[in-house]
Amino acid sequence: MRVVQIIEDTVLESAREEALARIRDADDWPALALGLQLECAIWTEDQDFFGTGVATWTSANVERYLNS
Repeated sequence: MRVVQIIEDTVLESAREEALARIRDADDWPALALGLQLECAIWTEDQDFFGTGVATWTSANVERYLNS
């Protein structure tokens, strides 16, 4: 089982425009594009990700999940 997987830039680029349209801070588009492409939640405290259509987990939620 791999804990870390390298994602090629081409995977992110294919979701770049959609990510930029959804997020307030343009510097955050790669993380959002990754969430969109992999259909997975993003672990963040950055409120710019809230309301983008991608699930988010805060550190507190991750901690609660891991302790359950």
